[in-house]
Amino acid sequence: MKAFARAGQPDDVLRLLDEMRQSNFELDVPCYTTAIDSLVVARRFEEAEAVFKDMVSSGLTPDVAACTVLVKMYSCYLKQFDKACLVLQWIMRLGCKPDVVAYSTLIAGLCQAGRVREAIGVLKLMLHEQCHLNVQTYTPIVRAYCSNGRIIKAKRLVDSMRNFGCSPNTVTYNVLIEGLCKVGYFSDIEKILEESTSMGWMPDVITYSIYMNGLCKNGDANKAFEQLEAMLEKGLYPNSVTLNILLDCLCHCSKVWEAELLLGRSLELEWDVNVVNYNTVMSGLCKSEKSSAVLKLLGDMMKKGIDPNIWTFTIVIHSLCRAGKLWEAKFVIERRVFVANVVTYTILMQYFCWVGNLGEVQLLFAKMQVEGIHPNAVTYNVMVDCFCRQGKYSDAIVYFVSSLDDGFSPKVAARLTYGLIRGGKLCDTLNLLEWIAGEGWVLDFCIFHSLIKAFCRKGYCLGMEIHVVCFILDKMLRFK
Repeated sequence: MKAFARAGQPDDVLRLLDEMRQSNFELDVPCYTTAIDSLVVARRFEEAEAVFKDMVSSGLTPDVAACTVLVKMYSCYLKQFDKACLVLQWIMRLGCKPDVVAYSTLIAGLCQAGRVREAIGVLKLMLHEQCHLNVQTYTPIVRAYCSNGRIIKAKRLVDSMRNFGCSPNTVTYNVLIEGLCKVGYFSDIEKILEESTSMGWMPDVITYSIYMNGLCKNGDANKAFEQLEAMLEKGLYPNSVTLNILLDCLCHCSKVWEAELLLGRSLELEWDVNVVNYNTVMSGLCKSEKSSAVLKLLGDMMKKGIDPNIWTFTIVIHSLCRAGKLWEAKFVIERRVFVANVVTYTILMQYFCWVGNLGEVQLLFAKMQVEGIHPNAVTYNVMVDCFCRQGKYSDAIVYFVSSLDDGFSPKVAARLTYGLIRGGKLCDTLNLLEWIAGEGWVLDFCIFHSLIKAFCRKGYCLGMEIHVVCFILDKMLRFK
């Protein structure tokens, strides 16, 4: 049962429970607890409650562990804290005392819901009940303080843990360091790392990854790489997440060449390199319009036995398009080297639109639908924009109407109104807005902003024609 529960297969857990019951096997509380917990994790809450009631009706008295599963369900999943507290009270009426796991579970749920004050209340209750605290009790509160930007309180709480015989561990410090990164308190992080040995904890790969990520977001790539050196000196090797943080940092700092070198060096050192790392560097090269380098990396990763994914090929298509190699990009899709998706097709359609090849845009749109790939709002944006650029406003309106099969998209409507205004189609614009309002859809900021921008670029906001702008905007306000 435990094996099936760990594998996330609650139906198999229930099947075994039923077989044991039918075989007159003497079921005990741990068996029921395993079944209930597997159902809670699968978010099958009504069934979990039913199994718990079945356990009680069979004459078994739930222990603290079984009740803690219910506390987890009510607090961490359903956010029904009154019921979670009732379960704890029921435990006490049974003559048992809720243990540190039960209380800590309630605290975790309260903190996830942002109810930190109540979590502190439970913490004080534990101290009053002389319940031994552990890091799982404190860490959710530290995380909640950090999430709310209350870093000083988080630091004080971590410092106070030792006073109650509970030393913060690496997980607790990782949470605190992440919070300090968000507010830019990097000198505090340095001090925490320097004192780690004397404070009885050791930074791990996650610690350094969090710190390096914070430094990179702050634009301090050099400092981030200093932490990589410090990490290596401690015998810690970067995982794929760490590596991706550094690669992404270099790409954002316009150091794509260095990112490519780091990726190659990582392979030589047998660090954990995966497809995401390659995609990060390839994306950086794509933005730098180095399509040949993108293709070279694609070949390298395949030689190394790393399988490209859909995002890899999407980057390749985008890179070829940016280099003006639209037909080569189309050839890659037609060769079926990979299964293209809506993003891939939309990128290629966008570039054909920009070079004025309306026929190819239509062919790609039709091919995409034949292959069962459903266009999204971005795809319809491209189609509307493409036809408006060619002065084919009726066709643009047809594509807009087609997009409504998936519901009203203000962005597609904004794109169409922008194109109509730029084309001088004021009456068509007004008729469209009246029709949208008549259908009960909201004319939101996106549409207002697009209209005003189009009016200004067309020159209506200058001179005598300003009355046209005022007239249509007044109509829009009336629609609202």
